[in-house]
Amino acid sequence: MPNRLINSTSPYLIQHANNPVDWYSWGEEALSKAKKEDKPIFMSIGYSACHWCHRMREETFEDEEIAKYMNEHFINIKVDREERPDIDGIYMQATVAMTGSGGWPMSVFLTPDLKPFYAGTYFPPTRRYNMPAFMDVLTGLSNAWQNERDEIINTSDKVANHIQLTNQTQNDELLTKEHLIAIANAMRDAYDWGYGGWGDAPKFPQAMALEFLLHHSAMNHTHEFDNLITHCLNAMARGGLYDVVGGGFSRYSTDNNWRVPHFEKMLYDNALLVRAYLHGWQVTKNPFYKKIVQETLDFISRELTHPDGGFYSALDADSEGEEGKFYVWTQTEIKNILGNDYDFFEAAYGVTALGNWEGKTVLQRALDDSSLAARFPGLTTRTGKLDLQTVTAKLTDSHSKLLSARDSRIRPNTDDKVLTAWNGLMLAAVAEVARVFNMESNGLPFDLQEQAPALHNQYYNLAARNAEFLLSSLRPNGKLCRAWRDGKTTKEVFLEDYAALILGLLELYQTDFDNKWFAAAKELTDEMIEKFSDANGGFFDTTNDGENLLIRPKDIQDNATPSGNALACEALIKMAEYTGNGKYRELAEKSLTLITSYVLRYPLGFAKWLSAMQNVAGNMKQVAVIGEAGEEKFEEMKKIIQSSYRPNIITAAAPYPIKENSPALLNDRIMIQNQATAYVCEGFVCKQPTNDVNILQEQLKI
Repeated sequence: MPNRLINSTSPYLIQHANNPVDWYSWGEEALSKAKKEDKPIFMSIGYSACHWCHRMREETFEDEEIAKYMNEHFINIKVDREERPDIDGIYMQATVAMTGSGGWPMSVFLTPDLKPFYAGTYFPPTRRYNMPAFMDVLTGLSNAWQNERDEIINTSDKVANHIQLTNQTQNDELLTKEHLIAIANAMRDAYDWGYGGWGDAPKFPQAMALEFLLHHSAMNHTHEFDNLITHCLNAMARGGLYDVVGGGFSRYSTDNNWRVPHFEKMLYDNALLVRAYLHGWQVTKNPFYKKIVQETLDFISRELTHPDGGFYSALDADSEGEEGKFYVWTQTEIKNILGNDYDFFEAAYGVTALGNWEGKTVLQRALDDSSLAARFPGLTTRTGKLDLQTVTAKLTDSHSKLLSARDSRIRPNTDDKVLTAWNGLMLAAVAEVARVFNMESNGLPFDLQEQAPALHNQYYNLAARNAEFLLSSLRPNGKLCRAWRDGKTTKEVFLEDYAALILGLLELYQTDFDNKWFAAAKELTDEMIEKFSDANGGFFDTTNDGENLLIRPKDIQDNATPSGNALACEALIKMAEYTGNGKYRELAEKSLTLITSYVLRYPLGFAKWLSAMQNVAGNMKQVAVIGEAGEEKFEEMKKIIQSSYRPNIITAAAPYPIKENSPALLNDRIMIQNQATAYVCEGFVCKQPTNDVNILQEQLKI
């Protein structure tokens, strides 16, 4: 018989609904029961795509003897970290403080007043992996609760005090341009030129660091980071981490060489990486990056999109009980599928009978296009040049055949809950891709030139439907919520949900200039300030009317996703430019003073902040364009603004006369000589309004 988790909105909790453990979700029922019965709380935190969460569920929580002991001696609470990042963040701090490291599944034991006294991650049912058996942990802690209560209370008080101190922030001076130059150089010095990226395995994609370096390079007119950026983009996209068959990125690489991923695919990773590759393409015009963007968004559209427009959270790492089974190949399978094209594909990916991971092959490029063309004489033109277009076409055809074959396999589970924050990140990515793809076909890869208008429409529709879904299904009765699944929403909402959605709506506004997106973003901004502001600077992660937790969290460090504070800061900077409201700018700058001492020591942990700081340290441009809807010059001016990588520009556009609910940036703008007119302002100074597209291009230069 299912336990009470069966009614949850979380696929992760539902995965545990048939455990013999008497699970509770986090809430008053469980917390009151712990106090009433004077029992310690065992809290297990994870997420649906987590491989070791599955292992602990199958091995440990399905064990009847273990479950019986848990039910008798503990109040057992299961938490989805993605639905409750506040709880996860608080107790991850505790786990790291007590053990020196953290991860998921996270296993934390609490007193009835929610103070942690013991923590760990995965616990097997029997002693293995140099880890204690979970039953030994349970019996030891239960005995201590009964007989050594004073020691437990003392430990829990110390950990709680540590978390309180860690949660405190202090204000400092704003970073300067010189600081940003030093930070960029430090990132370059720490870069792994052997394999790409930063740090050792497990190696995570650092999209936010790449975005900062792209932004920094553009603002400072420097090419000194170009090699690093392209080296990293190339390394991550050659396969392994990137799914060359179906598109999309896995969460991280288990090795330094980006070959063997942890196979789960998360919405947020793909949102952040799409923008990094889009901007990489805008700067370098390397068609390979454009192809990565298109394939990744096609994967999102095909496999992670609800029929009504919301984006799902993740694909599991496992299928049929095995990690990565859906994605790996044997040499025989590839031969049978590709036939005469096998030799070419084998050379491209270094396929062998032994494979490169547990007897199977994780596809990763072994030869680049030029080397591959040189290997096969038939790919040389009459003039002696290598036919690289044919290389791309042949590989694309092989990928398509493998994808068709893979579609017949048993798929990994889909975490089909829709999270506002993650959707906001993807909304921003898709909306920006749609407007960049709307430019003239000049500069597009040859095989995409004819597709340009269709691609724009495809991705624009994807973005617009997502925004409509978020503003309706995730905002029932005008109240924003964190999560939605099967028509049900959670009651909580967090800072990152507001901030990410605001940024996504602003990107969509700059794509179609529909005032309803801006109006929604403005309304959400004012709500965010009201619900989350901290008088000492920055924002709390939870609302001012939220439930009482051990602390009211205020996380300023970026992790796999940008911190809510970093996103809020960026949103306020942009909203200040649109509205002229100095209050927004003041709040953003006060937020930025919280991270100065940290970012100078740990720049990779605050990379999203650095892009916001780059705009504060430099001069943002505000561009307003007025014209007649559909008129050629009006459309041309908008495309000029949208065609290049300009991270320091925000744009408003409208047909004349301007509607009342338009951004204040458009106030008092008129068409000069009855022609489309552009207004460019920077640093509290406006340039001469112009009807000339060539002058506009000159004024837009960074």
